[in-house]
Amino acid sequence: MKIDYQNRGFSYYPTKYNVRCSYKNGEWGKLRISTSKNVTLHIAACVLHYAQEAFEGLKAFRGKDGKARIFRIDENAKRLQRSCEGIRMPKVPVDLFNNAVIKAVKLNEKDIPPYESGASLYIRPVIFGSTPMIGVRPADEYELIVFVSAVGPYFKGGFTTASPFMLSRKFDRAAPCGTGSIKIGANYAMGLAAGQEAHERGLSQAFYLDAKEKTYIEECGAANFFAIKGNTYITPNSSSVLPSITNASLAEIAEKCLGMKVEKRRILLDELAEFDEAGACGTAAVISPISEIVDIDTDKHYVFSKDAKPGAKCKNLYEYLRGIQYGEIEDKFGWNTII
Repeated sequence: MKIDYQNRGFSYYPTKYNVRCSYKNGEWGKLRISTSKNVTLHIAACVLHYAQEAFEGLKAFRGKDGKARIFRIDENAKRLQRSCEGIRMPKVPVDLFNNAVIKAVKLNEKDIPPYESGASLYIRPVIFGSTPMIGVRPADEYELIVFVSAVGPYFKGGFTTASPFMLSRKFDRAAPCGTGSIKIGANYAMGLAAGQEAHERGLSQAFYLDAKEKTYIEECGAANFFAIKGNTYITPNSSSVLPSITNASLAEIAEKCLGMKVEKRRILLDELAEFDEAGACGTAAVISPISEIVDIDTDKHYVFSKDAKPGAKCKNLYEYLRGIQYGEIEDKFGWNTII
């Protein structure tokens, strides 16, 4: 059956295999291949009661040369380690993480969408505490699972359409809880109400200010925020923002490949009126251009695109990043793992 990748959204689509590994008696075991889509958990499992869990997200792409490329696998491995450290889980060794991811991709290689389909193979490694317990302490046993899913764009229209975002001061994200993917897990749940209200208002996603003063820009509901002013790439510097690997990659491309200036700093809300372009970026979103940010508390509209089309600088950044990921542009940074 031919798959309609052009209309496939960002959701879970089953693949045949996943890869698992258990942590018991103070050490990680061997990788196991599974065809089950389920896990069996004790009703008192630590993850269910105390959310001792972290995950990562990365992608594999089918290049023009037919080869599959996994983007920045080492950075995802290191970010997961920081997450594990933050909530007292055993660190997943980089080699173990990489081997599990590569094995999951190879086993499901037929599910990697074809070149120029607009889709990719999303990779989700997740680690969680499985020890039965009712006292608040770290688990003794853990499971690492890596599964994959062939996905389309995170936001409707992908890069081709700039989307409107909602800003409201009544919504806060969870307090900072680390430097890795644990933050994104906590904040996704805390962001569901804001995201749902945005959708009900016909807007794509929520947009957050700092929780304390409500005067500084933080991030979008499911992605980092960046803006373009002249020839400068600007992104928030905040301890409560997930350190996006995509954002870091775009900043490096902007500076070293496109001759742009890069500023990572605190950004006042009022500065939105001064920006030429704006976007949300992340593994899932890649770059999603923002057409406007609607402050529903004041009815103020910060407009970046009147025709809902991406700006020129966003387009250059997007095309350069995607060029590296698909093997169309030389990977000077050594970001791709080719399998």
